[in-house]
Amino acid sequence: MRGEHEEMTKLEHILLCIVLFAGGVSAQTERKVTHREEPDYPELAKKMNLHGTVKLKVWISPDGTVRRLEYVGGHPVLAESALKAVKGWHYEAATKESNAIVGLKF
Repeated sequence: MRGEHEEMTKLEHILLCIVLFAGGVSAQTERKVTHREEPDYPELAKKMNLHGTVKLKVWISPDGTVRRLEYVGGHPVLAESALKAVKGWHYEAATKESNAIVGLKF
């Protein structure tokens, strides 16, 4: 009985590693940015002396335009500026849509 339990634990561990690795690969799509707009530092953030990184998930069309954005993390006061900037980015063309996680430092 103990051997079966250990085997199941090993199998579950291997499957978890595969799922995590596969997720990491899709999130780390390497398409070069050909046009990058820098975010504006919001006035409220200046007054609050806020700094940090805003993380966004970006869906990139085959032609390199940003199709969709999703706020993943970082201070909400900085999020709108980050979303606006990345919406204007352009990536190199590819054969299919891809996605990436990007971080913008403020």
